[in-house]
Amino acid sequence: MKIRAAVLNAMGVQGPYAQTKPLTIEEIDLAGPGYGEVLVKIAAAGLCHSDLSVINGDRPRPTPMALGHEASGVVAEIGPGVTDLQKGDHVVMVFVPSCGHCMPCSEGRPALCEPGAVANVAGTLLSGERRLSRNGTPVQHHLGVSAFAEYATVSRRSLIKIDPELPLDEAALFGCAVLTGVGAVINTAKVTAGSTTAVLGLGGVGLASLLGAAAAGASRIVAIDLSEDKLKLARELGATDTFNAGSPDVVDAIKAATGGGVEFAFEMAGSVRALETAYKITKRGGTTVTAGLPPPTHTFPIPAVNLVAEERTLKGSYIGTCVPVRDIPRYIALYRKGILPVNKLMSGKLKLEDINHGFDLLHEGKAVRQVIVF
Repeated sequence: MKIRAAVLNAMGVQGPYAQTKPLTIEEIDLAGPGYGEVLVKIAAAGLCHSDLSVINGDRPRPTPMALGHEASGVVAEIGPGVTDLQKGDHVVMVFVPSCGHCMPCSEGRPALCEPGAVANVAGTLLSGERRLSRNGTPVQHHLGVSAFAEYATVSRRSLIKIDPELPLDEAALFGCAVLTGVGAVINTAKVTAGSTTAVLGLGGVGLASLLGAAAAGASRIVAIDLSEDKLKLARELGATDTFNAGSPDVVDAIKAATGGGVEFAFEMAGSVRALETAYKITKRGGTTVTAGLPPPTHTFPIPAVNLVAEERTLKGSYIGTCVPVRDIPRYIALYRKGILPVNKLMSGKLKLEDINHGFDLLHEGKAVRQVIVF
């Protein structure tokens, strides 16, 4: 079938993107679902820094590639071998398909699925196949999803069935921002009630982790960002303290305000400088969690003696150490009870044609989560 999709033909194009248009809206071919695959009519897709990092070349991927990985939609066609979904089901897409058989999957860590990681880097579906093409030439899949498009053929292992009463524009956020941010707090750090926390980087994932800290009962939630508008929003969402990351004495100020630092610090900016700040404001015996994705060449020097003498923990968190089939329904239930007000993360809705302008706003820090609606 023919579909309209946002295609990235080359990485590293300089902004402003509304002028240079790194993403072109093209008509391309989409093959129907093969074994274990599903055709989904896309309803909504969020703009995320993980997409932006492919556009600017920080996360190298093969091109041409149809971008988009945080999305929701409605099942349009079932491929052979799929028995637990049917046409009309509402689904959220997960950007790491889990095979269910490799060692990480067997250990209950599907976010680290080995075949899923291989497929994502190669630009294929979990099966190793490509269902997208242009004039007979393959177009790469983005993280097994490619959701900036009218339809997507994806692995069944990339889909979580959801309650159809949840608005699909809101549902899209659960596939990345909420899963990653809330999961980092609940699953990776295991924040306990009464704990002190800090979040650096108040994009969609960072603010989701702030919501997660509030839901977990953290007694102190420190929010740090360069944007005063985002700091204001953080206070509305439950932050007890806010600090501008551009202040030269921000580390000392946070440590003074929190009595030596926080028990859990979350770096969500994808910046080594932010990670360094997060590590410095973590108190003795505390845990620093990073879910940001800086360029692969960026490194972080750790004062090794602190790990021992202060019993520090530094942990990575990928997709919130999630089990999607367990966590997405749980987080949706918390949202519907008012405990995770995910809808407040939405900055606006866009048409597919406005996608390059949307990424300008994201790059400039003027948006939290914009959603393309179809």
